[in-house]
Amino acid sequence: MIPISKPLIGEEEKRLVMQVLDSGMLVQGPRVAELEQQWAITCSSKHAIATSNGTTALHVALLAHHIGAGDEVITPSFTFVASVNSIIYTGARPVFADVCPDSFNVDPVHLEELITPKTKAILLVHLYGHPVDMDSIQSFAHKHNLIIIEDACQAIGATYDGKPIGSFGTGCFSLYATKNIMSGEGGMITTNDDEVARRCRLIRAHGMERRYYHDMLGFNFRMSDLHAAIGLAQIARLNEITDQRNKNAAFLTATINNPKVITPRIILVRTGKPIQHVWHQYTVRCINGLSREVALKHLTERGIGTGVFYPVPAHQQQHILDLGYGGVTLPVTEQLAREVFSLPVHPALSQEDLNQIVSAVNEL
Repeated sequence: MIPISKPLIGEEEKRLVMQVLDSGMLVQGPRVAELEQQWAITCSSKHAIATSNGTTALHVALLAHHIGAGDEVITPSFTFVASVNSIIYTGARPVFADVCPDSFNVDPVHLEELITPKTKAILLVHLYGHPVDMDSIQSFAHKHNLIIIEDACQAIGATYDGKPIGSFGTGCFSLYATKNIMSGEGGMITTNDDEVARRCRLIRAHGMERRYYHDMLGFNFRMSDLHAAIGLAQIARLNEITDQRNKNAAFLTATINNPKVITPRIILVRTGKPIQHVWHQYTVRCINGLSREVALKHLTERGIGTGVFYPVPAHQQQHILDLGYGGVTLPVTEQLAREVFSLPVHPALSQEDLNQIVSAVNEL
């Protein structure tokens, strides 16, 4: 079976992990600080703050901006539920936006309809590694004095008009095992705001700036040096990993020619600005009567691993309905949730693997 994802773990990851074990400094130590420094450089940001995972990065970022009960945060429903849960954790209300059918990202056209006096922020998602139309988002946020939180958990290395994703607002990243750059588990927050960075560091470590002096209510959301060591080995290969994902995606796009499958393209956003997609997922759509269940069964039989990201939009998840945050209709989101599935695109694929994937898809 060709897996939908495959972590790339080499000798450098093992060497750096053993150095940490030998050092005896296992949590929130020099390797974490070094990874934060490298991440900040990669994202052209003044600060990078490591956390325990991508969800805690989102949660901490929102809290650092004083978002809480009584506030509303606009966000897409077509995303992993952590994007929405992080808003709910703060006591704020998620307000769901529909997405574009081509980029899968939040559609700026309808955002004005969602503004209320309680709107405090927009939490956008660079889904599958495809950057959002940041010109439109920044214009909208500036007009309404909104905080921008970038869920860039799938988008490390992506750029919009030459500027790294995660540097437009407060960026949040995941280093989960299947991400383009991974540490097994971990998260990262990027910001150019000194005060936001200070609050993030306090919130992730029980409100401590000095040990055992607690200046505010915080959490234990720290990253270990073991995880950071893996991340350091990975981020050193970011360009190599991104280039291979782009090559694999380009091959799939050029050679899949089944009229029942819409393959993704790098969508130049409405402003015409260039973007760098990083292809965390290569996500296609079933059209012209092709059943997704039939497609997935066929691909499994042909030895192709697949994934559906995501079959149930956030606004239709039971716990969100129970909280009273659903009750909206999002036509594009709901259609995509019925149609999409993802194919392997990771750097470990061989040319034989790619040929097998294309052949199987074209048989549908």
